Formats: sequence, C-alpha cells, structure tokens
Amino acid sequence: MMIKESEYKFAGIIPARYASTRFPGKPLVMIGKKTMIQKVYEQAVKSLDIVYVATDDERIYSAVLKFGGKAVMTLPDHQSGTDRCAEAIDKIMKETGKRIDIVVNIQGDEPFIRPQQIDLLKSCFTDKKVTIATLIRKTAPGEDVFNPSHVKVITDTEGNAIYFSRTAIPFYRNAEASQWSTHNTFFKHIGLYAYSIPILKKITKLPRSPLEVAESLEQNRWIENGLKIRTAVTEWESISIDTPDDLERALALYDHFI
Repeated sequence: MMIKESEYKFAGIIPARYASTRFPGKPLVMIGKKTMIQKVYEQAVKSLDIVYVATDDERIYSAVLKFGGKAVMTLPDHQSGTDRCAEAIDKIMKETGKRIDIVVNIQGDEPFIRPQQIDLLKSCFTDKKVTIATLIRKTAPGEDVFNPSHVKVITDTEGNAIYFSRTAIPFYRNAEASQWSTHNTFFKHIGLYAYSIPILKKITKLPRSPLEVAESLEQNRWIENGLKIRTAVTEWESISIDTPDDLERALALYDHFI
C-alpha cells in the first residue's frame, strides 16, 4: 500500500561534533542563555514530532539531555553527517519501536533555521517518486556567485538537481562575469536534506565518486550513481556558523533570536 505524504513518519536528526578546527566546541557555544545545539533543536521541534541530536561526544549528549532534548551516541569516525544520520536512525527505531519513513538531516551549526524550511522540505514527498530532497535559494542581483564556499546547483524541469558545484553554474557565454548575477538566475544550495530510510542506507554504502572528490560535495556521489535529488525553492538564507566571527555577524542580523 502506498503511503501518502501526510502519513509519512518524519524524524529530524541533528548531527553534532565537538571537534572543529576553526571553532572547537561549537555546538555548546552560548547564544544568549542557550547553547547553539539547543537553538537548533528548538527550531526543529516546531516542525517535527521526533528530533534527536546524533553525537560522538559525551559533553554534547549530556547538554542535550539537560535541556530536555533527545540524543543518541554514535561512532566517532563518520565521514559525514549523512553517515551519522544512518547510524542514529537505526538506533532510534530500535530503542523507540517507532516506524520512521523519512529522515531530515538538520545542520547542527544553523541555529537560525526556520521551521517553515523544514515544512517545505517535507512537502517534496507529496510526489511519490521523491526519495531525496533538499532546498535551494535564488540568488539576489549582485550577490557573489563566485564564492566557492557557497555551493551552486542547476536543476532539470522537474526540479531535480543535475549538478552541484562550488563554481558559478551555469556559465553564461554571452555576458561578462561581473554581470552574471545581475542579469541571470543562479541558485544557491541550502544544506538541509531529507531521505527515505532505504535510500539513506544505500547512499552511505556507495564509494566516493570522482565528482564528489573534485568538488568535495557528497551529493554529487548520489547523482553519479543515478539517484534523483528533488529541490524546493526557499526564500530564506541558511546561516552556517563555522567560526566565532560567523557567530558575531549572524547575531548582528538575528538579535531577536537571543
């Protein structure tokens, strides 16, 4: 029997590591009176009934339990948040006995994520063909599309991702590069994913691919192996906190979150 989107059981998992070269202990940094990981968690539970933090660090695990959240310990050697989600969801289903159909992978360093973005991601699964979904945002005129830290994406007519790149894609042959973002349309990738359980298990077993290695983007591995990634367009930016300076800049813009 086909499960309708309204009948899907979604679970949010927030992968969180303590170790970070540029910002050690990042999940436990204070934003006002709450830790970053608590901020992310509280935004996620506005859209999802089941939310867990997946971590390999006892300090993060204890902090989550202290504020009343749910957490699960995972192995320390995962290469990506996707891999950590795959281990975590098996433990969660075994411990709770609950059926989960779709896993939403929520970045642990994005305390300003909006629950509406998670809702939009969930809505992708109204199409029964969708097994992986993510968000994209149309860039504004004059926005820097050449920054390699901002991943760009091109899609097909159904909204499925064709390719993700750190370069500006598509290349506009008949315009000067300085005019690309003003006169043409680019889409920036927002690093929020959702996967069906079978596909999540499948993609974690795939070997690293040439395009993944070239761009250092794991989603290209999935495309190279013939999987479809459905995209949905959000109006809101994703603010990732990679350094203490990032946090200061973000708080200047989102002081109402403190």
